[in-house]
Amino acid sequence: MPDRSELRGDHALPLRPDGLTAFRLARLVLLLTIVCDEGRDGVGLDRLAYYDFFADAPFLVFGDDTAQRRQLVLAGFSKTNLSYHSAAQRFANRRARLQHDLSLLAARGLIAPRQASGRVTWVTTDDGTRVAGQLRSMYALAFRESAALVVTKLNKLSDGALERDARRWLKAEPFLIDLVLDAEVAW
Repeated sequence: MPDRSELRGDHALPLRPDGLTAFRLARLVLLLTIVCDEGRDGVGLDRLAYYDFFADAPFLVFGDDTAQRRQLVLAGFSKTNLSYHSAAQRFANRRARLQHDLSLLAARGLIAPRQASGRVTWVTTDDGTRVAGQLRSMYALAFRESAALVVTKLNKLSDGALERDARRWLKAEPFLIDLVLDAEVAW
C-alpha cells in the first residue's frame, strides 16, 4: 500500500535539465559562442531559437544515413530520446522562454545585444567566451559537436528557407510557430 505522501502527490517529480535555469543559460552561451565562431556577427532572436532547439534535437535536421548522424551518435546523442516527441510544442515553449534567458545572460555580462540592419542581434562577450570555454562536461562536449553541425547547416539557409525547413522538421502547421511569434508581439 502506498504511503500518504504518495497518495497526496507530495513526492518530487524528476526534473528535466531544461527546467534548470543555469543549465539553459550555460547551453545558450555555449551555442552563441559557436555561432560567433562560425562567422556570424551576431544572431537574431528568431534564428537563435531555431539554432537552440535543433542543436539540442539534431536528429530532426539530419537524416538517418548521413555523416552528421554518425558524428552525433559518436558524440553521445540518441535518436530514441523521448524529447523528440511533440517537437513542435516543445519548440514553441522553448522559444517563448528564450528572450528571458537572453536577458539573464546579458545582465550577467556574458552576451551583448548589437544593432544590425535595423534589428537586434546577440553576440558573446569576452567573459561569455571564457565561461563557455570552461564548460567541459560530457554533455557540453556533445552539445558543441551538435551545435557546430546544426549552425553550419542552418547558416546556409535564408530566413525564409530556415522557417520553411523548420516547419518540415518539426512536422508543424504554420500556426504553431506563428502563435509564439504573435504572442511575443502582444507582450
